[in-house]
Amino acid sequence: MSGLIPDFPLDGVVTVNRVILKPEYSVDDLQERVAELCENVKTYHSDTGFVGGFVALNSGMVSNEGSTVGQAVESPLKGREALVVTFWRSFGEHEASHRSDTFQPLFRKVLELCENGNEEIAYEMLWSGAAYRPEEAQAAREAKARWSGKAA
Repeated sequence: MSGLIPDFPLDGVVTVNRVILKPEYSVDDLQERVAELCENVKTYHSDTGFVGGFVALNSGMVSNEGSTVGQAVESPLKGREALVVTFWRSFGEHEASHRSDTFQPLFRKVLELCENGNEEIAYEMLWSGAAYRPEEAQAAREAKARWSGKAA
């Protein structure tokens, strides 16, 4: 299923950058520089492979229900770590975007903020999907119950 990112091809590529802010920079600095970079990508690469993306900031919350490495109360990187995730039709198109003259100066400005340098990993999408609407969730539970022999 690939319904979470509209128009994302089944054989598309997801790239992930992990940014850890240097102490002298703020989230506002990150937002400003990444916004300039993302606007550039949307403007110059929406018709050459870019499909979409998002930036997420570490909230500090650690799921003790979903984690198996201790029972942390709060992430030490709260407010300092961000993920920049982008969706592309192909890895080649992604790489071409990084070689563009308009991209590189803005990219270097983002890298100035990074305590950890930068490593951008490309992933192949295996699955994505949005939540069911309430009536779909109820129908799914009923189908599970019917086919498993257990009450919903």
